[in-house]
Parts: sequence; structure tokens; C-alpha cells
Amino acid sequence: MDLQIPALRAAYRKGLHPREVVAEVYRRIKARGDDGVWITLRPEEEVLAGLPDDPGLPLYGVPFAVKDNIDVAGLPTTVACPDFAYAPGRSAPLVDRLIGAGAILIGKNNLDQFATGLSGSRSPYGSVESPLVKGLISGGSSSGSAVAVSAGLVSFSIGTDTAGSGRVPAVMTGTVGLKPSKGLVSTLGVVPACASLDCPSVFALNVPDARVVLEIIQGYEPDDPWSRELPRRDEPIRRIGVIRGDDDWTGILARLAGLGYELVDVDIEPFLAAGRLLYEGPWVAERWSVLGPFVESHPESLHPVTAKVLGTGAGVTGADAFRGLHRLRELMSETRRTWAQVDALAVPTVPRTFTLAEMAEDPIGRNSVLGTYTTFANLLDLAGIAVPAGFTSAGGPHGVTLLAPAGADGPLADAAERFHTGMAGATPYRIRRRGTPLAVVGAHRTGHPLHPELVALGATSAGVARTAAAYRLYDLGDRPGMVRTPDGASIEVELFHLGTAELGELLTKIAPPLGLGSVELDDGSLVTGFLCEAHAAAGAADITGYGSWPAYVNARP
Repeated sequence: MDLQIPALRAAYRKGLHPREVVAEVYRRIKARGDDGVWITLRPEEEVLAGLPDDPGLPLYGVPFAVKDNIDVAGLPTTVACPDFAYAPGRSAPLVDRLIGAGAILIGKNNLDQFATGLSGSRSPYGSVESPLVKGLISGGSSSGSAVAVSAGLVSFSIGTDTAGSGRVPAVMTGTVGLKPSKGLVSTLGVVPACASLDCPSVFALNVPDARVVLEIIQGYEPDDPWSRELPRRDEPIRRIGVIRGDDDWTGILARLAGLGYELVDVDIEPFLAAGRLLYEGPWVAERWSVLGPFVESHPESLHPVTAKVLGTGAGVTGADAFRGLHRLRELMSETRRTWAQVDALAVPTVPRTFTLAEMAEDPIGRNSVLGTYTTFANLLDLAGIAVPAGFTSAGGPHGVTLLAPAGADGPLADAAERFHTGMAGATPYRIRRRGTPLAVVGAHRTGHPLHPELVALGATSAGVARTAAAYRLYDLGDRPGMVRTPDGASIEVELFHLGTAELGELLTKIAPPLGLGSVELDDGSLVTGFLCEAHAAAGAADITGYGSWPAYVNARP
């Protein structure tokens, strides 16, 4: 089932009911097991009892989740600190807007404690791993929010972004991370990290979905001192400021140039210097001003790295604060010279990726590396959007972030959508007319060893589906074999869309006993998919009972 918004709308028009979507969402959540994505998951029966009944609503029947620093009436807000948890009397306005638009709230996602960190590894509820590469960090602090979307558990999720928490997880999970201009979306009902910099953010599988959500949640809130009515900047982006880098980054710049953008080399140092102020300057004291009393009275309740970071704010003086503010104004003045030359900036979302083990070796230093190109955005009053850009030559996920001055959210998203559609991350529903559906059973699935082959061919994931009850699954060693039989069962597959020529190229890479053939899905449709010659099943372990190759792999000792 494809959970992207246009696909759901089309399915609802054909008779799909939201209860079927909810059932599929909870089936997927259960199948993933204890993945650290959720802090509070609403009971399925509670969700079913409150389904929307107006198909005309803009987000009718669209499942979503929110980061657990955002208030939802009836659910605890923990900020990944159980001793800090409280029961809010009302939901954040952005949550009310989404539910009022017909969206279905599934639950609240894990995060780096107190939204402090960019790794997804600072939570008592567990570290969160990227679905793309085993052992890779999910990014943070909106870790669970990004993975919930990447893993196909919800259509979109709401995170927050102070220093990059809505963008770093996007590159780590292959999702789109939209960070609006400050004040465009109200932070009422959001536990402050740095109140003067905080932004709710959106994770989705594609730019149009993220924009649909932003249209619902944006708007001036008179009771919010940080909300503002921004003048819109509607001029299209033509000139993009860039920095030079390695071959992987050079390839991304070539794609931007191929889309017709004029690329202009810029001096990035004033931007980076502004970003360093976030943790090396007085803004860490803004976090301390909110959390200091709790930290001092509950030192045992904090993750040790979080406690160390927050504690640096205790000694900031008033003079330090003014020195920081003055330095920021100087740097803003320097960056205006750049904005006189270009309409937007393009930077790598992160300079490099890290595994969970690598983050544990140097949690603060490597966190700073992750934030190199993200920490300056809110300090300099920029809007940003991070989109996937395939994989690096080293095998890690790559991404580009586009940035522009506040108010340019629309043109920025236009440019991001053009880039994303031209990459392997193009949205499946936009390319179906020129792509062939492909059902993948095992080693080519997202996060599995041969998945990079599909990425290199430009394949785009359309989520998971199930076959008709007519197949059996066998363990062939490093991959499964799926055989059609009269006594079969329904097997989970992952659907991709692949160009006809690329499908032919893939076929040349597939060694017997595997091949491509017609696979029947549980809705009766036929798609091209991986199948196994029947003779290869003789003597192989029958793993049909696991229901999918990932479930079997995860269960192996």
C-alpha cells in the first residue's frame, strides 16, 4: 500500500476505507518490532474509533506522527525524558490543524533527549537506526519522525528543527525534510529548545506531500510571541550559490546545472561562523534558561551527553550574550553580500555520515560535524529544504539542502522538487507512466546488500505490498527464493518503479535460479517481480511462515 498523499487519495476514490489504511499501518509497525521509532503509540482501536468521515477533507485518511516534544491532548509529552513528562491540556495548534484536515494521528516519535543532538542516539527510549544502511544513525533530533516516514509507517511526520533536526535525519533516511521560515508555523505547544530559533518541520517521501502539509499547518497565531506574518517571496530561483567538494558533490552540482540553474561560487565561511555560535556562543544559555532548573534538580534523569551539552549554558553571562548577538549581526551583514548575488544556496546536508558505533566514540565532536551546514540556518533567518540525492561512492546516503532567505519557502520548494524529481528519489506516482512496477523480495530491498544496484538504476520505492496467497519463500543463503505454488501464502514485497531500459539492465545482473516474472499482488494486479525456479527450493529451508525476507533475517541468530 502506497501511503503517499496522491496515491491514498486515488485509492480512497476507488473505495479504500481509512480503517484499511490504519490496519496496514499497525501491521507494518508490528512487523518492525522494537525499532525505537515510537515513544507513545496510540492503541489501534482508539485510532479506529476516531476516523475522519468527510472524504472532502484535504488530508482525509492520511496517517501521520509527531515528535514527542509536541503536545497532543490525551498523550504524554516526554521530550525523551520520562521524569520530565507531563500531560498537556490541549494539543499544539499545528496538531489540531492536521486532525481538522482529516489526518490520522498514529503516535509520538522518539527523539534525542530535549531535542538536543543531531544523531538519534541520545534517548532512554533507544537509539534509532536508519532503514537505509544497517548500523547507520538515523540522524536527530527528530529521529523517530524521519524513520517513521522512511519505513513506510506513516505518510508524513512533524519534527522540529533548531540546529538541523529536520534536515539531518532526512538525508540519513532518504526522506524530504522541509524546514519552514521561522515563525511561519507556530511553536505553541512545542517544548522549547531555543525558543527564538525553533521551527516545526515536515518529513515526507516527496516535496509535494511536504508542501501540502505545510499549507495546512502554517499561519499566524496571535497567542504565539514567535509567530509572524511573513511577506512572501515569489520570484523563482535562478542563481544558486555553491561550494566545491568531492566527486560525489560535483555530480550533484552538475545535476543542478543541468536543470538550468546558474551556479555561483560563494564564500561559505560567514555562514559556518554563524553556525558555530549556536553551541560555542550564548544560545546554549537559551536552552538552559528553560531546562536549567529541571537539570539541577534531576541530574540523574538526563542522558550524560545531553547533560554535558546543556550544562555549558549555565555559565553564560549577560556580556557573553551581547557579544554573541553583535557577532551574529556582523555575520548577517557579511552574508547579505552573498544574497545580493544569488537566490538560494545549495550545500551538502551533512559532510559525512556516521554509524551508531562511531557516534558513541565521540558524541559531541561528531555531532558538530553533522551540523556543519545546518546550524546557521535559523540564526541567519533562512528557510531550508533537504532532499535525498542517492548514495555516495562510499555507500552512504547523500543529500542536498537548498536554503534561501525567510519568506522564499515556495520558490525554494519548487527548486527542490525539480531536483528531487530528476534524482533516484523522484516520487513514484509522478513517474508511473514512464516506469515499470517491480516487486522486490529480498536482497534488493531498501537497507539490504543489493539495494544500491536499484538506486544506481534510478529505481524509486513505492512502499511495501503483499502478494496473493499463492507463494512460498525459501532461504537460498544470502537471498530468498519465492516460488508460486497451489498451497502458498501471502508474502511481503517492496515495490519499486524502474524504467524499461533499466529493467532490462537489471535482468542481466540476476543469476539463476532467480529471474523476473509476473507476480500477483493481493489486490489481483500483476507486476514484474523476482521469482525463483522451482527446482532450487528442493532442500532449501521453507521460511514462508515469517511472511517476509526482512522478518526472517531479523529473527536469525
